[in-house]
Amino acid sequence: MKKILLLFFIVLFAFMGNAQNSLEEYKKQFPDFNELVLNDIQSYEFSIESDKIKVIQNNHYESLILNENGILNNKESFSYSELVKLQSYDAFTLINDNGKEKRIKVTQTNEIQSTQSAVFYDDVKQRQLIFPNLEAGARKVYNYQTQIEDPFLLHKFIFGGGLPIKNSTLEIKTEKNINIGFKIFNDDSNLIEFSKTEKKGKWIYKWTLKDVKPVKLEGNSPGFLYIVPHINIYIKDYKLNNQKVTVLGDINNLFDYYKGFTKNLNQTEDPALKAITLKITENLTNDDDKVKSIFYWVKDNIKYIAFEYGYEGFIPREASLICERKFGDCKDMASIIAAMAKYANVKNVFISWIGTRDIPYSYNELPTPAVDNHMIALYKKGEEYIFLDATDKETLYGIPTGFIQGKEALYGDGDSYKIISVPIVPAEKNEIKEQVKISIEKDKLVGSGKIEFNGYNRSRILSRLGDSTNKIKFEMIKSLVLKGNNKFNLKEYTEENIKDRDKPYQIDYNFDLGNYIIRVDKEMYINLFLDKPLEKVIIEKDRSSQFEFEHLNYINSQYELEIPKNCTVKYLPKNFSLDNNYIKADFVYEIKNNKIFLTLQLKQKKLMLDKADFELWNKTIKDLKNNYSDTLILLEQ
Repeated sequence: MKKILLLFFIVLFAFMGNAQNSLEEYKKQFPDFNELVLNDIQSYEFSIESDKIKVIQNNHYESLILNENGILNNKESFSYSELVKLQSYDAFTLINDNGKEKRIKVTQTNEIQSTQSAVFYDDVKQRQLIFPNLEAGARKVYNYQTQIEDPFLLHKFIFGGGLPIKNSTLEIKTEKNINIGFKIFNDDSNLIEFSKTEKKGKWIYKWTLKDVKPVKLEGNSPGFLYIVPHINIYIKDYKLNNQKVTVLGDINNLFDYYKGFTKNLNQTEDPALKAITLKITENLTNDDDKVKSIFYWVKDNIKYIAFEYGYEGFIPREASLICERKFGDCKDMASIIAAMAKYANVKNVFISWIGTRDIPYSYNELPTPAVDNHMIALYKKGEEYIFLDATDKETLYGIPTGFIQGKEALYGDGDSYKIISVPIVPAEKNEIKEQVKISIEKDKLVGSGKIEFNGYNRSRILSRLGDSTNKIKFEMIKSLVLKGNNKFNLKEYTEENIKDRDKPYQIDYNFDLGNYIIRVDKEMYINLFLDKPLEKVIIEKDRSSQFEFEHLNYINSQYELEIPKNCTVKYLPKNFSLDNNYIKADFVYEIKNNKIFLTLQLKQKKLMLDKADFELWNKTIKDLKNNYSDTLILLEQ
């Protein structure tokens, strides 16, 4: 460790004088930032010890406080776990003391539980560092060393963050009998400099990106890894006693690694779980209904809790233990579903590895554990696959959870593997169907409505509503059925099909709406578009990331206005139709039985918009808005 720290200090003090001399220059260069990262350096050392690959990771971070506001950011942290063990660390503040650099050691540190969304393992700890004596021109410096216990689980290195970075570097030092692979993402302009040199009988690989711009966080972004330049490294193979030992490099190697975690799973029959299975499937005559019953039982009776530790983050637990505890993580839910299917004599139910939509990789381009962060069960129903992810309590049988749409699933059938694509659920399955009847009473619209939420809209809304108190729930329901403007007054509502997942969640409601009708002499102007879907989804011209929707939507609404007896229709807006790669929309007006009907049907077609889509998308929204603004005119007699 002393040798490593010495190297870091050489790098550090080489930059120290330059950073001090350039403080004013940096302040001019980065006027919108309170802090500048001077160095973000990560270094791996690969060696073979005791017939195994040893992986040591060294990290060096140095930032410069640019102004008084930067003093407020006095905390930094780094992560480690049972599989990435912390060996040592050092942290200090560097200040200018009468023209000399003074090093003030960090003494206040805390170990805290990391909060992360990944569901594979959750034993990650963070060492929080609190830097003393910060001032403009001071630097925060910390170094730490970890040992990665499993060479299959190397980390990615990210060239960027929320602050500008002068130098971002990844370096790998490896013995020549170790063969590595790597894959760079989001560097289309080839700005990352790469070199491979030899020194003292070792290969040294180095990737450097200078003057890294801060990552711009934008709404509806598909995720950090779709935007920021980064590199995934992995060990392909190494030679031991003149024999080649394969680690990673293709999907077969990855599947062989995964098989080691599941090959002995659920080999012993559990009488209690089998009895439960037979009871909930006893009157069912086909496999599809049995799997559905099992799936819903697990959702209702096994609580999802991520509580992995070390290799438990990769090894599903025994179904008998999950049944006894009544809780489990994603792997455990996959395990118990597969075991119960076997007890019900249903074949072709498998556990499967999969990555959520936060991860941009496919198995072919990156066949390493970095491609996965989730597990589910799969039911192969003829040529069709049913994706059984019980971590979302509300998602109905037959559609995948929203966060795995469009991803690849890897599963094993015996000693062979298969990769299948998770479909993007079509908009029609996520239909929002609404019927609204309105009449005019003095200067108000008075009406009633019935709205049905299907598919992801059903599960999303019921998950949000949860066990809300009556007052909070009333306001949430009001936001779901809100019409016209903020003068909307929800009088009362009832709900249906809350527990029946196979039926749409339905709300029946009554309302009135003031300050909506515009009167000019004997004319009344009424816009029948009480809802205007996607009206505000305009994409900024300078947006840098793709634009992703949670799911595709299909809006199917009908508004019915009773014409007052003393009125005639002076102007009825024209029908409108639009159909392109993004949206299909039809607005149809009709007068029948002294009523005016507006049918609004709008279907989304694309889940993620690329930069090349933005211009036409915005034009499409503009066309919708133009027609939303067309107003009906009634003439009083």
